[in-house]
Amino acid sequence: MSLQVQIMDALKTAMKEKNTVALEALRAVKSAILLAQTESGAKEELSEAEELKLLQKLVKQRKDSAVIFSQQGRNDLAEPELAQVAVIEQFLPKQLSEAEIAQVISEIIAKTGANSMADMGKVMGMASSQLAGKADGKTISTIVKAKLS
Repeated sequence: MSLQVQIMDALKTAMKEKNTVALEALRAVKSAILLAQTESGAKEELSEAEELKLLQKLVKQRKDSAVIFSQQGRNDLAEPELAQVAVIEQFLPKQLSEAEIAQVISEIIAKTGANSMADMGKVMGMASSQLAGKADGKTISTIVKAKLS
């Protein structure tokens, strides 16, 4: 079942339950998907990788907003953002733990023979493609830097 169909089903459920937080998050996802489809031109459906990237972008935006709101003492604005993150994350694959990410990165470093920060680009390229949708780029980058330095 495509992401669009899943989002529409969840939207209908949220409407029936009168869940305003879920409605807001799902409408944002639906809007982002439609926008991405119109930007790509005649292409009808987004690939699964594009959908994952889009969802991760929406989650990151909301987390960043929540952090900013919290720093400014506006928890009344941060809480709905975090609630929307929880709704959107339902459609992402299970995120790997830092230990699991570190293990994958160790394997990649062993394969590539990387041994210094100069090799970070090679390692990041492979890690990003291998862990797409399963880990966020910032976490991957932090672990790669720690292993190579």
